[in-house]
Amino acid sequence: MRKAWIVAIAAVGSGLAFVMLLVVGVYVVAGNLVNGVGGGSVALAKGAVPAAYQALVQRWGNLCPALNPALLAAQLYQESGFNPSARSPAAAEGIAQFIPGTWATHGIDGNGDGRRDVWDPNDAIPSAASYDCELSSYVKTVPGNVTQNMLAAYNAGADAVIRYRGVPPYAETQNYVKTITTLSKSFAAPVTRVDPSEQAAGAISYAQAKLGTPYLWGGDGTADQGGRFDCSGLTKAAYQRVGVTLPRVANDQYNAGPHPRRAELLPGDLVFFSDDLTNSRAIRHVGIYVGGGYMIDAPRPGAVIRFDPIDTPDYFGATRVTEDGAKALPTSV
Repeated sequence: MRKAWIVAIAAVGSGLAFVMLLVVGVYVVAGNLVNGVGGGSVALAKGAVPAAYQALVQRWGNLCPALNPALLAAQLYQESGFNPSARSPAAAEGIAQFIPGTWATHGIDGNGDGRRDVWDPNDAIPSAASYDCELSSYVKTVPGNVTQNMLAAYNAGADAVIRYRGVPPYAETQNYVKTITTLSKSFAAPVTRVDPSEQAAGAISYAQAKLGTPYLWGGDGTADQGGRFDCSGLTKAAYQRVGVTLPRVANDQYNAGPHPRRAELLPGDLVFFSDDLTNSRAIRHVGIYVGGGYMIDAPRPGAVIRFDPIDTPDYFGATRVTEDGAKALPTSV
């Protein structure tokens, strides 16, 4: 929810033209200047992991060379959305979604309280890391990337990885490996500037065409809704127009790519807002950055899609949407 409509009516004529030029100009210049590629490290991106689990993920994510905190975070996010009470139809339990048989064999007492509790993240997160590293030791002599082989063993079993001397030719397993390794980039703090999105200009163009449209909670812009949107409905539709499918809610959209710093924002980046700046799962608002410190957003009931400033106390961070990043997101968490 944004607090101020700062583009005055009197400025719409000349001001809007200036902002449009700014959008195009900043995008073109930035696209020419930014040559870095998205990189990962063992440092976690700001707020990507809920504060209650960040220290655990950072510590246990460095348990063995095949694992890193961002990779462990990506597994936990895909498995449960960091929900310690998650239970799947297949009877998988807890934040790391262990099935009872696997927990009985591989669960550890991570916090040293004398109990192994699958529902306690202090046990389940260390257990997930320990299990990953155990698998990596089973397949350490297999040719290829040790992390990919570890993930394949998690999905298909170490025997299959050993038998095929690498990631098995199973579509499910190959997709699992690609999904986790891609998603991990969203949880890692980039070590360089990240490339601009090729689809960004098209997403901005779509959002610009919706300026002045009334807000609708839950709005996806469909005809029966009068073409109205809420905040994440607008960003989803804008990127859908250029062939990128985002999740429906803002806090999942945050994981659709790497996270540029405030000084590195480019038009087309998604910008996020929250009352809890330590937890991406608490994000409650999203807009599309257009340059010059402004975004296009659908702010709240009773308002219209408009330009708003992003530099407010509840500014959480940004995401540079990538096709692979969006595809890697689970359909529900």
